[in-house]
Amino acid sequence: MISIDQAKLLVKNHVKPLLKETIKPVEKAGGYYLFEDIYSPINMPPFRQSAMDGYALHLHDNLTYKLIGEVKAGDNFKPTLQPGEAVRIFTGAPVPDSANAIMMQEKVKVDATKISIEEQLDEGHNIRPIGEQVKKGDIALKKDTKLTPASIGYLLSLGIRDVKVFKKPTIAIVTTGNELIEPGQDLTHGKIYESNSKMLLSALYSLKFYDVTIHKVEDDYQETVKTLKSVVSNNDLVIITGGISVGDYDFVGKALNELQVDEVFYKVKQKPGKPLFFGKKEDTSIFALPGNPAAALTCFYVYVYIALQKMMGIDDIELPCVQAKSISNFYKNGDRPQFLKAIFDNGHVEILEGQNSSMLQTFAISNALVFSPEEQNHFHFGDFVETILLPV
Repeated sequence: MISIDQAKLLVKNHVKPLLKETIKPVEKAGGYYLFEDIYSPINMPPFRQSAMDGYALHLHDNLTYKLIGEVKAGDNFKPTLQPGEAVRIFTGAPVPDSANAIMMQEKVKVDATKISIEEQLDEGHNIRPIGEQVKKGDIALKKDTKLTPASIGYLLSLGIRDVKVFKKPTIAIVTTGNELIEPGQDLTHGKIYESNSKMLLSALYSLKFYDVTIHKVEDDYQETVKTLKSVVSNNDLVIITGGISVGDYDFVGKALNELQVDEVFYKVKQKPGKPLFFGKKEDTSIFALPGNPAAALTCFYVYVYIALQKMMGIDDIELPCVQAKSISNFYKNGDRPQFLKAIFDNGHVEILEGQNSSMLQTFAISNALVFSPEEQNHFHFGDFVETILLPV
């Protein structure tokens, strides 16, 4: 049995970036990382652009101007202004080449075909110059940039339709157990509704990993070997829940051994999630998580999350961790380091009751995990505690 820090380090050292590329439509590339620098095909803005509603002026020494027309956003109208002339203009509209400043409409008095402005302006006032955001041929976004809604909007504004991004891993979730049935079926004696696969699927989706398949295996050795052989051969990451302990019907460990999966570690000194397995088969990473739901989800956030980030070539690969002030008095059971379900809010954290590894009720309202070291059994109100912030 190894320590938590040893387990994390082994995951970091054994999982390598995929470094594979794929092309995605920009609007579907959210959460991906750019595989290469993106160069702007245009100037942005592509023309001198009005920064607000007002009046475009050809400046002169007087505060009065002759109004000769109007330019709206999208117009191809290109009036020529002489000194002392102005046009009505709107935000985003092209500024005539002969205009050299824009006065906001709130500081203008209009009298038929004449306007009066409150003060003299400097040249270029309220005009967005060509290429203010980015110039044609310059780098718009650098390689390894994570594509967010803002960056997607930015790329689309440049007329870019497709981008080359790092390919995300293909992932298989495997659940084991004769006792598991699907929600909607009659809950007969001895059966429970299966939740781990969809829970982990949701966790992956929230992190924007969508290439995921789910496989269910009965407690049968040959069927377990057959299913695991298939998913290990066809995926970058395999997540198994249940069947990794040493019971008579826990076949996962034996099946992985038959498939010659290299064991990196098995069992971590922690609670929940002691019977955690991590192994490799060529380039495929395999995690066998405990069957208890809260333990499975905790191991996902602490270890599988690291593997996912490493596969994407990301350096900052653990969930954010902060020091938060406890608003709970809490006694920890047992002598193992423990991840405690908690609610974090504005620098304070409440450690919740109901920490059993089989219980999701408490996890369902948590947004954080408080880490309790081996030597600490009691948290007092006001203590500062290590708090892992979960994705939301």
